[in-house]
Amino acid sequence: MFGMRLQLCIFLSFLLKSLSAHNDFYTSIGHMTDLLFTEKDMVTSLKEYIRVEESKLEQVKRWADQLESLSITAIQDPEGFLGHPVNAFKLMKRLNTEWGMLETLVLSDTTEAFISNLTMQRKHFPTEDDQTGAAKALLRLQDTYHLETNTIATGNLPGVTYKSPMTVEDCYELGKIAYSDSDYYHTELWMSQSLQQLDQGEESTIDKVTVLDYLSYAIYQQGELERALEITKRLLSLDSEHQRARGNLKYFEFQMLQQRSDEEEAAQKQRNEGTVGNKTEEKKKGFKEPIPERKMYEKLCRGEGIQMTPRRQSRLFCRYYDNHRNPMYLLSPVKQEDEWDRPYIVRYHDIISHSEIEKVKSLAKPRLRRATVHDPLTGKLTTALYRVSKSAWLTGYDDPLIDKINQRIEDLTGLEMDTAEEMQVANYGVGGQYEPHFDFGRKDEPDAFKELGTGNRVATWLFYMTDVAAGGATVFPDVGAAVWPKKGTAVFWYNLFASGEGDYSTRHAACPVLVGNKWVSNKWIHERGQEWRRPCDLDQSK
Repeated sequence: MFGMRLQLCIFLSFLLKSLSAHNDFYTSIGHMTDLLFTEKDMVTSLKEYIRVEESKLEQVKRWADQLESLSITAIQDPEGFLGHPVNAFKLMKRLNTEWGMLETLVLSDTTEAFISNLTMQRKHFPTEDDQTGAAKALLRLQDTYHLETNTIATGNLPGVTYKSPMTVEDCYELGKIAYSDSDYYHTELWMSQSLQQLDQGEESTIDKVTVLDYLSYAIYQQGELERALEITKRLLSLDSEHQRARGNLKYFEFQMLQQRSDEEEAAQKQRNEGTVGNKTEEKKKGFKEPIPERKMYEKLCRGEGIQMTPRRQSRLFCRYYDNHRNPMYLLSPVKQEDEWDRPYIVRYHDIISHSEIEKVKSLAKPRLRRATVHDPLTGKLTTALYRVSKSAWLTGYDDPLIDKINQRIEDLTGLEMDTAEEMQVANYGVGGQYEPHFDFGRKDEPDAFKELGTGNRVATWLFYMTDVAAGGATVFPDVGAAVWPKKGTAVFWYNLFASGEGDYSTRHAACPVLVGNKWVSNKWIHERGQEWRRPCDLDQSK
């Protein structure tokens, strides 16, 4: 028994050390997989606790059944029963000894081991921040991909393998998290979904009154007084003594009267003054305003708004490529495909093998930490809400494979890798994304890469190490381009013109992962060392 406990303690110690190295679980699907195994171990521990409890109860039940049978016989003729000396002895023994043993059995604490394990592991469970982060990720996915609330709640997402419907409690929790952020739009959506499922008869610890209370306020905050009043009346029909609802009813009714009065006054004023044409609006007719970057980014993530004309498309080709007869690729050239013309983006197919991908992932996973961005004000690295992923940095010192991959990039691009940054490996979490950004340092960020001493980021090489069931594209909002993940491929583009000026059309983003697990790795290639490999040109458009 002691040996088993010692093994359990060693196992838990190892498990908790691996978990304690991580936080922000929701930002990496790779790290979240560890939690599934942790939960499986906890279920095993729970079932063992149940088995011990059931065994104890079975002993108590057998004891009770025996005594019940004996008591029924004894009380029919108490004196005659106790006239038998053995019965008298056994009665003394039961009351003096056996009932005490039963008391000890009932009072024995079988929960100690389970509670101890649970308490120890809970210290390394996801936090409230993780739950909130995952909830906000769902809301982000809902907005980006224009998903109906019911579609998410029923688990009917595109490309899903493991369908998982949401309960009333799940929907209610999303609504509460949105409410705590004063996000009344999403509060309404998810409280309405909770109410719909309750109306359909789903059993829940959440009652309709609570949901209606949140719902009426969220609708009121969006300026829909009439609907807020209707919801409040429904709430009071279920709980006529609800103090807040009674106060809201009076307030909403007063606001409705005031609103009608203001509308009538405005209408009368307009009739008195006559309708005045708005010349400014007339001038705007026929003028098409540019789409804001955020909307363009989300459209591209959905596969909409791609700005590639048939004529330009006809100039994009696929080819076998050996980079000007590089000896490594003379006999076995790689497959290269033009993805976009301006900026010029190429994709290399079958450029990294499955075994290489698995090795890189296994090297990176223990090192994964919340991904950071350069703060333009401080010049330091910091985490950001617009970058939801975890990343790790790998060099040839970690494994010779990294040097082999770096050499492959050098052979195909013709660019010097000695001055490039270490290989970055990233794994995206729930709704993982990286909103529009530049890879290169702009003129207003003169110290962006000063500490590296290798100049600006001249080019980006990006490996896709997994297929993604839905979402996860790399998009370029300024030019309307979208590149979709495909396992074993890599894309490459220049961030700087040959003149050294930044190519602002390379502003790009990683779309939220809707369904699936996205692993990528990239090399940021710097200016130093490229003097003879990519000579400078004064023409800023090259």
